[in-house]
Amino acid sequence: MSVLPGMSAAGKPAAAPVPDAELAYHGSRLVAYRDDGPIAHALGRLTKGQLPPLLPLLVAGIVTAILLGVGVSGQTSPAVFAPVLVLLLAGPGSTHPHSGRLDWLVPPLMRAIEYGYLATLGFAHDVSKPLVYAFLGVLAYHHYDTVYRTRQRLWPARWVFVAGLGWDGRLLIVAIAALVGRLPVVLAVLGVYFALLFGIESVYTWVRTGTGKGVMVNLEDEEEAGS
Repeated sequence: MSVLPGMSAAGKPAAAPVPDAELAYHGSRLVAYRDDGPIAHALGRLTKGQLPPLLPLLVAGIVTAILLGVGVSGQTSPAVFAPVLVLLLAGPGSTHPHSGRLDWLVPPLMRAIEYGYLATLGFAHDVSKPLVYAFLGVLAYHHYDTVYRTRQRLWPARWVFVAGLGWDGRLLIVAIAALVGRLPVVLAVLGVYFALLFGIESVYTWVRTGTGKGVMVNLEDEEEAGS
């Protein structure tokens, strides 16, 4: 039986192939969602984008969970050194195009590692809970803003990720602060810094862009095209 062009064998409209440009767009968006800092990018340049990102990140997540489970309360606890292992495992994949079928899992895994580590370390070192929640809230706003912008095809400037230190820089600084016994002070200072940085930059960008100047995207149609 012949099949009409644009129809599947079952007589239903065949799914239109996703253009290479659209695949590149989705991959670039995933890379932006990673929120890599300068250190992770430097490691990524060493691999020239050849290392798939998902498997090393899964290993990093498992290692982090194990180290957090072993103990996080002491200044010399193994969990303090988890960011170094995460960086060595996940950093080299930062320049990969993230075009794999399951690479969409990379950003949520990255956020789970970052938020989970920061919260667990903060609570274990008797940091004020409102301070920990406020710090995580600032980061969550930054990541939400990045997601919403890219879905409108409004890309944050590279300097925002550099100034924000990336997940790698934030985890390393917090780990060092825990080692020297200054975690509450460092979280407070970083929280204010990030709130000003991400808040002011976000407001300035949206005001400058103005209503109707961005590319409005039907998110439901976009997700169907990317699946």
